Amino acid sequence: MKKYILGLFAVAVITSCVSQQERAMRSADKEFILKAANDNFAKKKWKNALALYDRLANLVAGTDDFPNVGFNTAYANYYDKSYKLAGHQFKNFAVSFPKDPRAEEAAYMSALCYYEGSMDYNLDQSSTELAINELQDFLNNYPNSERSKNISQLIDELSYKLEFKAYENGRQYYKMGEYKAANVAFENVLEDFPSTKLRSKIYDYIMKSRYELAMKSVYNLKDERIESALTYTKLVEKELPNTEYSKTAADLREKLEKEKQNFIGVKKQTEAKIAALTAKQKKEAEKLADKDKTEQQMKDQISNEKKAMQLQRDSAALKTPPPAATFKIQR
Repeated sequence: MKKYILGLFAVAVITSCVSQQERAMRSADKEFILKAANDNFAKKKWKNALALYDRLANLVAGTDDFPNVGFNTAYANYYDKSYKLAGHQFKNFAVSFPKDPRAEEAAYMSALCYYEGSMDYNLDQSSTELAINELQDFLNNYPNSERSKNISQLIDELSYKLEFKAYENGRQYYKMGEYKAANVAFENVLEDFPSTKLRSKIYDYIMKSRYELAMKSVYNLKDERIESALTYTKLVEKELPNTEYSKTAADLREKLEKEKQNFIGVKKQTEAKIAALTAKQKKEAEKLADKDKTEQQMKDQISNEKKAMQLQRDSAALKTPPPAATFKIQR
């Protein structure tokens, strides 16, 4: 019997709550809707509260209730994990009501919403960059706020996400054997994040990328790339002494020195072959030029002989007298 009564009581409570929500959704009474919305907010029924706050937006416009509805709506969206919308609403509140005691809180929550909306490092990071800007704006506007104490930590966390994404891009290039692209990507990380915590690993990848480029290089770039790789092994040993990276640097430098000596021999052989081929080509060119010269001389001789013969014919024609004139006798 007791369980039956408790069951009826629970059903009555649920029915009452549902009916209140339904009545509020159908009602035009601002006060009733506002009370129902605030009740839902207090009970953390965010979606029900939001549905009613949405109905109140026009009803409370220009009244003292308008800021409260806007503030609660932003928090309801935040707790409902609609961070982008909540961030916009908090920011709008801080700008619209700068003298409200809650303006600083709204500005902080706006920045926090952008922080919560930052995507994982392997996804598009435009939301992360936006979050860093919003957090920095809060620091600039409220430098002495108690809420500013953890802002720098949040900014560092988001910056590391950008840094790690850039680092992973370089690693992907390296794994694919795109060593030139990997080298450029890692150098960009060092330039964009000079205080990076990944510096030692980045040095290691740049060194290995340059090593691979040198060992697999085309002939014309071999010298330059070997010297570049050797220089970087020395940098790693200087910057990271007594580490696994410096040991790797020493090992790679030894291999690079051997490759350098081997290439010196290859280059001498190649240069000798090129010189021999050049000499041969020059000799053949000279022969061809002599042949062309002889042929031209023969052509010139034939042409001159033809001209001489023609000159003799013309001369003989001039020396031959014209035939005697013939007169007809008229009858």
